[in-house]
Amino acid sequence: MTDNPVVDPTMTPAWEALDGRADAFDPDLRAWFGADPNRATRWTIDGADLHVDFSKNLIDEGVLADLLALAEQTGVYDLRDRMFAGEHINVTEDRAVLHTALRRPATDELTVDGQDAIADVHEVLNEVYDFAERVRSGEWTGITGKPVETVVNVGIGGSDLGPVMAYEALKPFVQDGLECRFISNIDPTDAGETTKDLDPETTLVIVASKTFTTLETITNAKVVRDWFLGALRDRGIVIDEATEKGAIAKHFVAVSTALDKVAEFGIDPNNAFGFWSWVGGRYSVDSAVGTSLAIAIGPDGFAEFLEGFNAMDVHFATAKPEENLPILMGMLNVWYSNFLGADTHAVLPYSQYLHRFPAYLQQLTMESNGKSVRRDGAPVTYETGEVFWGEPGTNGQHAFYQLIHQGTRMVPADFIAFANPAWPLKDGEADMHELFLSNFLAQTKALAFGKTSDEVRAEGTPEAIVSARVFTGNRPTTSIMAPALTPRVLGELIALYEHITFVQGAVWGIDSFDQWGVELGKVLAKQILPAIEGDSAALDAQDASTKALIEYYRANRK
Repeated sequence: MTDNPVVDPTMTPAWEALDGRADAFDPDLRAWFGADPNRATRWTIDGADLHVDFSKNLIDEGVLADLLALAEQTGVYDLRDRMFAGEHINVTEDRAVLHTALRRPATDELTVDGQDAIADVHEVLNEVYDFAERVRSGEWTGITGKPVETVVNVGIGGSDLGPVMAYEALKPFVQDGLECRFISNIDPTDAGETTKDLDPETTLVIVASKTFTTLETITNAKVVRDWFLGALRDRGIVIDEATEKGAIAKHFVAVSTALDKVAEFGIDPNNAFGFWSWVGGRYSVDSAVGTSLAIAIGPDGFAEFLEGFNAMDVHFATAKPEENLPILMGMLNVWYSNFLGADTHAVLPYSQYLHRFPAYLQQLTMESNGKSVRRDGAPVTYETGEVFWGEPGTNGQHAFYQLIHQGTRMVPADFIAFANPAWPLKDGEADMHELFLSNFLAQTKALAFGKTSDEVRAEGTPEAIVSARVFTGNRPTTSIMAPALTPRVLGELIALYEHITFVQGAVWGIDSFDQWGVELGKVLAKQILPAIEGDSAALDAQDASTKALIEYYRANRK
């Protein structure tokens, strides 16, 4: 613990200053913009390919100065540098935190725990690229000589959320004739629906589990294997143990470091791609966990994806704090959650391709920073973590924006949009993307500036309902734009939020890289399963509520 000193943020001069500012804070975005014609320019920062407008946030120069001082006083910059250097900043697991090494150029050097991490990364990356190219070219065929048409990724958590989000985001870059599907939920519906119309002769299954012991993943992998072999038996293709083994070898690969368990499952260990203990699951989409994506968009596309990550890493590591996107966004989140009372944070991509991005961020942010104990083992005495959520615009406008605009809770929101669409469609002569962007711009404008009672009356609104149509404004938003949603830009966006998450965790003095909170439920599930299956002793060992629910299930299961 002494190698990872923790500063109680509430004991710093900057925290005291921010507390004082919050008590007297009376933001007025209308007045601020009116008094400063250059506010938008002064509060807009470019990093890599991202163009970020902070001007509609509830922030002024004094708040910014104190936030950056808080980052300094809590050791954010020092911890950042130690992370990039490969020090063991994941204290509860005594591990380095080196997802940034996954996207560094092969010419870089970094020795971690006696290993050349960059060389190791590129060795696996080259194996993934070689395999992806063989699948894409048709060189890799199934047991009957047919090329792969569908890749099924079986994983959960980071082994699912990252690949599926990135695949959905980059569909315009997927090779024609290839499709990826994803199975994660242990609910049998997931595996059943995903495989029901597949041709086993043209299906490749990727089982992604670092330890190859994750209950949901291995259970689903066995179910898919049973479906696959059963279908081939029905066709007379698998007839004995030898043909079964050959079929598995041609249609199943693994992303894992547990080669013994991979072999026990029936997968050829030569068809397993590894990664390292210093890669957390929610930070692993740019590792071999992204093999399905590398197949879909190709090695060149995946390399561009990694270049985007690295561009944001370099920006985070080198840009001055006042021009550093992750530091500014992370510290703004601290301002809202610790000083202005915000409990949630909305991420609203104005891109249908990013429809899984908020779900991806839920794991990244809440599994990382949903902690109540500091790195030194002491309980925290302040709020940590935020509830991240969102949906694509304009769908969200017709669902939950009412609360953001006129509700009693402040919900800081990040709006994401792109200048160029993948589909430049028109409604007659009207450019649909421009209609779409008009909504993106209108929402942030309305949230910032609102509508006064006098403006409502001027529209001829009856006095009895004037108050219902007033918008208070001063609802904070950050606007993130880029030229287009490309593999590189997607990498930049993911890395941006990785580092935002890091900044917040560093201020709060917590370990953002473990996830012990997900373990207890797994352990209890294994204890409860025998009770569900009919073990009376296991049933009697349960609490009254759990026992009653199991009894209801057993009485109603047909």
